Amino acid sequence: MAPNDPKQNSGGFFASIASGLSNIGIAMSRSVNGLVGYEGLEVINPEGGTEDAEEEAKRGRWKQEERDSYWRMMQKYIGSDVTSMVTLPVIIFEPMTMVQKMAELMEYSHLLDLADECDDPHMRLVSHHPPISAGHAENEHFTYDITSKVKTKFLGNSIEIYPLGRTRVTLKRDGVVLDLVPPLTKVSNLIFGRTWIDSPGEMVLTNMTTGDKVVLYFQPCGWFGTGRYEVDGYVYNADEEPKILMTGKWNEAMSYQLCDLEGEPRAGTELQEVWRVAEAPKNDKYQYTYFAHKMNSFDTAPKKLLPSDSRLRPDRYALEKGDLSKSGAEKSRLEERQRAEKRLREAKGEQFTPKWFDQTNEVHPTPWGDLELYQYNGKYTEHRAAIDTSSDTVEEVTDIQSLEFNPWQYPNESP
Repeated sequence: MAPNDPKQNSGGFFASIASGLSNIGIAMSRSVNGLVGYEGLEVINPEGGTEDAEEEAKRGRWKQEERDSYWRMMQKYIGSDVTSMVTLPVIIFEPMTMVQKMAELMEYSHLLDLADECDDPHMRLVSHHPPISAGHAENEHFTYDITSKVKTKFLGNSIEIYPLGRTRVTLKRDGVVLDLVPPLTKVSNLIFGRTWIDSPGEMVLTNMTTGDKVVLYFQPCGWFGTGRYEVDGYVYNADEEPKILMTGKWNEAMSYQLCDLEGEPRAGTELQEVWRVAEAPKNDKYQYTYFAHKMNSFDTAPKKLLPSDSRLRPDRYALEKGDLSKSGAEKSRLEERQRAEKRLREAKGEQFTPKWFDQTNEVHPTPWGDLELYQYNGKYTEHRAAIDTSSDTVEEVTDIQSLEFNPWQYPNESP
């Protein structure tokens, strides 16, 4: 946390919560080292019940023979970054690409609109929902830019995901720039037990123009689920004095309240909700919101869809329809085509050049390593504007789903 953090002082608003959680400890975890062939496997129960590890390991999405097969395949990668070296099974994914994850964030873009319109520099930091992905977005109030490459550490039955990247939001009215560093994410029980996600640690959002910042602490899941999803913290001014306290759950809602220099709520003020997770259809398999479903829908696809549009990815589409066999086969085919294109590119002595982004000369340091930065070049905006203003209203393809997914650098050559 920031220096002079009120949470570290006695009598602070969150003091009892913070100390209680630290005494409770992390979520109950037990190793099944006693079982031959499962050395090093850790199964974590998010509810922290009394079941032993062997019983929890039998729970989850996969059949016993599938669990055993994937464990034998993945065991040798323990401790490694599996981002680019392992073909992961489709069952651990959801039917949405990284590109769509960029757009998913924009469900809450109205908060950035409010931040741009707000005159209070501290309230601006309350009004920003933590970004979770990478991309570019822009409207009359803000621009959102992120360069990100995920770094991972495979731990056998879990994986830690480090958000190596830089996220910048520029509020257009007066040019205020916000910089975000999110916490890591840990996915537990990938193979054995019920898969669940936690994001323990700090998220820091800094106003690069004024020096104000918000520091939010994402509580680790404790015994019997204590602290799970909980987030609390403060908005600090440039002198690192607390101005606003924040509390809530990252899977439900966040609220704020004005506070004094000790971090205590000001007399006569009340908690006010600033963000709530959008509603999702009941019993939705992936808990997608209605906005997220629109990103996968061909009904909401733009005119003259790009052949690289994520809606057209055959592995994603098959997974969405529940055909795991076809999804896995298509995923393998796409990955092999990607490797083949890399070999062809190297044989030609050429480099891959993104169409919509340009690489800069800037290298950004992060807690998890340095990152080469890219910036949006505006060409897609020009591309869409040309299509939207075109007098040609007849679609070239009447059945949009018949379009072939084609993101390739050499679409007309066989790698």
